[in-house]
Amino acid sequence: MSAAPPILLVGCGRMGGALLAGWRAEGFDRIVVVDPSLPALPEGVRVVAEAAAIPDGFAPAAVVLAVKPQLAEAVLPAYARFAAHALVVSIMAGRTLGFLQRLLGPAALVRAMPNTPAAIGQGITVACPGPGVAAAQQALCHRLLAATGEVAWVDEEALLDPVTAISGGGPAYVFLLVELLEQAGLAQGLPPPLARALARRTISGAGALLAASESEEAADLRRAVTSPKGTTERALAVLMAPQAWPTNLPEAIAAATARSRELAG
Repeated sequence: MSAAPPILLVGCGRMGGALLAGWRAEGFDRIVVVDPSLPALPEGVRVVAEAAAIPDGFAPAAVVLAVKPQLAEAVLPAYARFAAHALVVSIMAGRTLGFLQRLLGPAALVRAMPNTPAAIGQGITVACPGPGVAAAQQALCHRLLAATGEVAWVDEEALLDPVTAISGGGPAYVFLLVELLEQAGLAQGLPPPLARALARRTISGAGALLAASESEEAADLRRAVTSPKGTTERALAVLMAPQAWPTNLPEAIAAATARSRELAG
């Protein structure tokens, strides 16, 4: 693998921190982080409070924007000086390539949507390159994003709206299912610690089984659990009724997709 190039990370909250941890594990050792609330970080990572404090002569190969979307208009213009020479990767939800270009000027831009399992290296990020991104820059971006899990690419920026709805918000839907399973267990008389353990381990175990069964369709795995005329079949009859999950989940994804488009303006 080629030597790790210098990276500028703007914002180091939960997702920025996940990327930083992944880069450190991958051997990136020339990193400047701009975040006013961070303490000192390990050797090879310099933390500064603002763009004006970035060391003179620091020339990043990539600038990764991980600030809150609502702060973008105030924060991003300070980094336009890097945009002419560095790849700019944004993980800000809802902020389009056109929006970024308006604030940064001509630049090689990539917009990416990660999700929270990135914190444990199990995320998936979907990225869309803007015009003018060179093959070597896209390869660098892939390397940076792959530090937290899988990476997929799309050519149409509009596809990032349903991506946001499905994978960006998807962990929340799974956590809701865990909540509901735990509550249902309590309603059936299970002791709270057991209801909690059953709900959590069932979902995490099913996810691990799904990951280990890449050649099988999810529907086939579902059918393998479902004995004819058994308890699971009875429960699925409720969940798969026309007015239940087959309608509710597509409606939920459509609503989230629409909201993503609204946020993008």
